[in-house]
Amino acid sequence: MPSDIRRLIIDTDTAADDSFALIVGLLHPRANLEAVTIVAGNVPFEQQVQNALLTIKKTGREGEVPVHLGARVPLTREWVESKAHGDGKGNHDFEASTQSPSDEAAAHALVRLVDENPGEIDIIAIGPLTNIATAVMLDRDFAKKVRELWIMGGCDNSVGNVTAAAEYNFYVDPEAADIVLRAGFETTIATWTLTLAQATWSDEQLAEIAKIDNDLARYFTIVNKPNIEYNKTHGIMGSTHPDSVTAMMLVRPDLVKARSRKFVAVETKSDLTRGYSLFDDRPERNAPNATIIDEIDSLGFYEAYVELLETGPRA
Repeated sequence: MPSDIRRLIIDTDTAADDSFALIVGLLHPRANLEAVTIVAGNVPFEQQVQNALLTIKKTGREGEVPVHLGARVPLTREWVESKAHGDGKGNHDFEASTQSPSDEAAAHALVRLVDENPGEIDIIAIGPLTNIATAVMLDRDFAKKVRELWIMGGCDNSVGNVTAAAEYNFYVDPEAADIVLRAGFETTIATWTLTLAQATWSDEQLAEIAKIDNDLARYFTIVNKPNIEYNKTHGIMGSTHPDSVTAMMLVRPDLVKARSRKFVAVETKSDLTRGYSLFDDRPERNAPNATIIDEIDSLGFYEAYVELLETGPRA
């Protein structure tokens, strides 16, 4: 396999932008998506599974990439549904995929694939971190064997999208986030704060996508509608793309314009600040444990994604 191709597992709670991140893994020429693992998050679990299978079908990869079922609830807490995504597929009735999920559980698949390919597999975690934490507990050396772990989560000491303190993925399962951040992964984090500011597409940009005359672009536009409608009720004009930009940056590192090393920890004890992500850039106080994306090429990300949609499924 060429050295510039990244071998990927995407761990997801498949709603709209999660599906768009899967499209990156499934279709980008620098990506080789080897598995999808499903974690309790955005929408009801079985719907997440069907959304992932549907996206694989829409990219022409049906039956080629296994989908593994993971944690249906957080490690110790009740599941909290997101209200931003409808059913995660645009509340639209698509023809269902004929592919069935794998019989191998997500955490076991993660451990096995990484153990068989130490130092070669990247994981993109775009939902709560329950599956990743479970894999860490199954194999204490798991983190050392993963090439890189890219996380979409947290809000860099700022206001979250669930509470005044917390971003959704860290809020839903803060214990899992705590385990993962302590495990010793080579971790990169794209925060909700960053992606809201730098990976939101305007109505004009979305109108250009709507002009693309193929089934994949039409799928994107339908699935994206609830996100746009929800955002407008919160003063956000356009659609937000935290998950797909995280996936795209891994295969297109040139899109990252600035990054920094920081210590990151997640609050697990306080009800008031549950899931709060503390980011500390003072190495004399706390040794850095993650690379933080600080600036991206926003237009470059949009153009790269449009190119994927225009190209469509692999021949």
